[in-house]
Amino acid sequence: MTTTRLSVFPLSGALLFPGMHLPLHIFEPRYRAMVSDAMARDRRIGMIQPRPEGADNAAPPLFDMGCVGRIAEVEALDDGRYNLILEGLSLFRVVRELEVTTLFRQVEAELVAGAGDETLSLGERAALEMEARRFADAQGYAVDWESVTRLDDMSLVNGVAQIAPFDSAAKQALLEAPTLAERCDLIVQLLQFFGRHDGDDRVTLQ
Repeated sequence: MTTTRLSVFPLSGALLFPGMHLPLHIFEPRYRAMVSDAMARDRRIGMIQPRPEGADNAAPPLFDMGCVGRIAEVEALDDGRYNLILEGLSLFRVVRELEVTTLFRQVEAELVAGAGDETLSLGERAALEMEARRFADAQGYAVDWESVTRLDDMSLVNGVAQIAPFDSAAKQALLEAPTLAERCDLIVQLLQFFGRHDGDDRVTLQ
């Protein structure tokens, strides 16, 4: 098993997939230090979610899987903050967390090989687009559907997974789905489950 050392950014609700992009605003001192370190090394940051049961801890336990991102664009602000665009490189699985003296956390991780260019069936694609439209209309989201229809299957599925307002456990299940078709099916189920409207412009669980 080949492993790599990664500095990680634990952020609930934030997913990154290989080939996708994630904008980030970095303001906490420990993560500003992490960005400075990454820029001096290989520009890599591991995006991973903390487990919800440890949310009150200073160093909450992490989920087992995240995604390595490369800093593709960076804007250094005058007060030390950063605006970043991360480009997803590879999923990774945490082997162990390392004991470090840095402000930010680091892990030993195993990179997960990608599945290649997966596609959806016409029925799977149609079901996802229909449920996404229904969800967006119910929540009052403005979406450029013409642009959506031009996306390839991978970009559509992973893009919806990244931006949909699901809880962290649901987001993690999407990240860990073993195939694109299974991720698509799970998104459809989650859109139906989370998209029930309570009349007060909020996504509710019922």
